[in-house]
Amino acid sequence: MKLATLKALTAARAQGREIAVATRLADGEERLIDLTEPPCDDLEGLAVRMAARDDSAPVELMGETWFINVFNPPVALVVVGAVHIAQPLSRMAAALGWAVTVIDPRTAFASEARFPGVTLTHDWPDEAIAKVAPTTRTAVVTLTHDPKLDDPALQAALKSRAFFIGSLGSKKTHAARLARLEAAGFNEETLSRIRGPVGLNINARSPAEIAVSIVGQIVETLRAGSK
Repeated sequence: MKLATLKALTAARAQGREIAVATRLADGEERLIDLTEPPCDDLEGLAVRMAARDDSAPVELMGETWFINVFNPPVALVVVGAVHIAQPLSRMAAALGWAVTVIDPRTAFASEARFPGVTLTHDWPDEAIAKVAPTTRTAVVTLTHDPKLDDPALQAALKSRAFFIGSLGSKKTHAARLARLEAAGFNEETLSRIRGPVGLNINARSPAEIAVSIVGQIVETLRAGSK
């Protein structure tokens, strides 16, 4: 890898950006591809689809062989509300290799005993999410059912680049939530980013089953561009 490419790649990874390096095998020409930007040609389109699979491989394009090396940061899951569902959800996410942060100002809920090995923060949700600075590899899920906690978190998430935003609650609860957020200045297009009620429709009942439905929906969204 050329020094200039290496320096640019190192800087991009330090910023937590998704990046790929495409190398033409015939002559070693290198292209640095910012995967957060819309692709401008077929090579960049291939890189974006491969990034959605976390895949690096040689590809044939117009009679040339390129090796596309994808450098994705780990998926980050930000959970607002250290409730019962958050426990299996955080364990499942960690098993997938995701970086998990649980946000809850209630210290009795967000404790090391209940969430071992998970990053915990007791800041107010909007402040905590601002510190996390969600990227296009970040999923934010609110679980508290409490507008005082969920709404600030959703407002912060909607202003971020998070690829997934979900909120627990019934259809009635979600409709009321959307009305509050609309009154706070968010338009319909922006609010459509919120998956509510969060989770795939698998008739989940227990906290662990609900966690499965949420993880499944996040993975489905993450891999949407991989086909």
